[in-house]
Amino acid sequence: MTPPASSAVRRRTILAGTAAAGTTTALATTVANPAGAEAARREVFAHGVASGDPMPDRVVLWTRVTPTRDATPGSGKGPRVSVQWEVATDRRFRKVVRRGEVVTSKSRDHTVKVDATRLKPARWYYYRFTCKGQHSPVGRTRTAPADNATPANLRFGVVSCANLQAGWFSAYRHLARRDDLHAVIHLGDYLYEYAPGEYGYGQKDVDVRPHVPAREMVALGDYRQRHAQYKQDPDLQDLHARYPFIVTWDDHESTNDAHKDGAENHQPDEGDWAARRARAHRAYDEWMPVRLNDTARLGDGTRLFRELRFGKLAQLSMLDLRTYRDEQVATAAPTPVPSLEAKVSDPDRTIAGRAQLDWLNRSLRRAKPQWKIVGNPVMIAPVTFAQVPTELVDPVNDVTGILPRDGAPYNVDQWDGYTDDRREVFAGIRDRRLRDVVFLTGDIHSGWACDLPLDAATYPASESAGVEFVCTSVTSNNLKDITGAPSRTASLAVEATIMANNRHVKYLNFDDHGFSVFDLTPARAQMDYFVIGDRADPKAGVSWTASWATESGTNRVVPVDAPVGGRHV
Repeated sequence: MTPPASSAVRRRTILAGTAAAGTTTALATTVANPAGAEAARREVFAHGVASGDPMPDRVVLWTRVTPTRDATPGSGKGPRVSVQWEVATDRRFRKVVRRGEVVTSKSRDHTVKVDATRLKPARWYYYRFTCKGQHSPVGRTRTAPADNATPANLRFGVVSCANLQAGWFSAYRHLARRDDLHAVIHLGDYLYEYAPGEYGYGQKDVDVRPHVPAREMVALGDYRQRHAQYKQDPDLQDLHARYPFIVTWDDHESTNDAHKDGAENHQPDEGDWAARRARAHRAYDEWMPVRLNDTARLGDGTRLFRELRFGKLAQLSMLDLRTYRDEQVATAAPTPVPSLEAKVSDPDRTIAGRAQLDWLNRSLRRAKPQWKIVGNPVMIAPVTFAQVPTELVDPVNDVTGILPRDGAPYNVDQWDGYTDDRREVFAGIRDRRLRDVVFLTGDIHSGWACDLPLDAATYPASESAGVEFVCTSVTSNNLKDITGAPSRTASLAVEATIMANNRHVKYLNFDDHGFSVFDLTPARAQMDYFVIGDRADPKAGVSWTASWATESGTNRVVPVDAPVGGRHV
């Protein structure tokens, strides 16, 4: 079922993070003809460039170099090499404003990550790296507005759940073609841990592109190779080179349904869980343009939750809801529903961890910017039991986990499984009379727009703590993929039933893949939902499907009849 490679794919062969097979140009050799020079550049910088975590005066810059043929990702081979970096105000680097030199080696898998400082706020910059006589591709990035600035708008691409085995990254390609974004927010599941044949395209789990290495990633070398494979995807490379990313992890960056003491997809024969998670976190730190513990340095900590400010218009709080959470409660029969409800509401159980929850409450309380945005890996809106036909319960749960058995009302992997944490966050918003709180969420391979009721039982009479916009998956299977339904008829029935029983859920799409665009102005926050065609088609097109917004001060979502347009950058 694997489709033929497009021209974009042919120009950058996706391998296990290795140099392209059959290339004979030596890495350190200057080649006279342009094609040979381009081949040499690709060998040294096979994984592209990226930037992330923009602040008013700095941004993280990233690349990975291949100094010798055997220095492939995860190999633990290759010499120490010096890499130069430059930041300029023009694409031709005639006006270089910052430059430096760093050393990388096999100890960090030959990745390079620097914090380019002393930049000016709200500016576009160009950056590149140089190693072994070769320049990297040129990347473009943008700093955040100054803290006292009042930008007319902010516009972000929003994505999550990109499984390379399940399809081509057309969503990234279409986002990269836009010229009206300021950054891309990735809400987790940037990559997947599974071996080939385990989690692919549709009902039969067909591998459109098999994972490398050809096994579940467990060892440090496995995680490094998998990151390298994803970073060689041409559409992801283009998007990284076009915009800075703001990222968080969910579970598949380590393994499925992770919690602080283990994971559903971690078995005793795979070794110690803490050691495996440490390897996953190390590879993530090496391969992603992100600050852990507020720095671009490696090995100084694993704290991913952090705050970014965009002038007086918005503050973005990015959460980590895997590292500190307690294990999900067991829901398998014969667990009685009252017992399950007692467990999920137990105040001693947490999804965020005490330190992060305190940080989030303080962050929301002291926030000076108008919009309080929360980058939220798993859904926070409550979803209660709905009378969905029995034959659809299991397929829906394969995708979302939201439909209970025997009347149990919770998806326990989401905030519904840790309701005391959610109660505390919502109560803090209510008690401080906060407005303009928006949760941006990924994880469940479906699109949602919801109010966040303080009391779901009395909604809409009760107040709303804010709103939640959930983006669909880039490629990972959704309801239509799992059921194999030829049309949206079955899903429409499920969606209608869920919304009828959860009146705060205003929009739901179980069937499409794609990306969202989130736009902020002083008057409103709007989420536009775009869907792609067949994931197995590397040339899949894109179309707009829906838009929802919340007007300032209302804490409620309303439909909008068109996506954002025009230029405010």
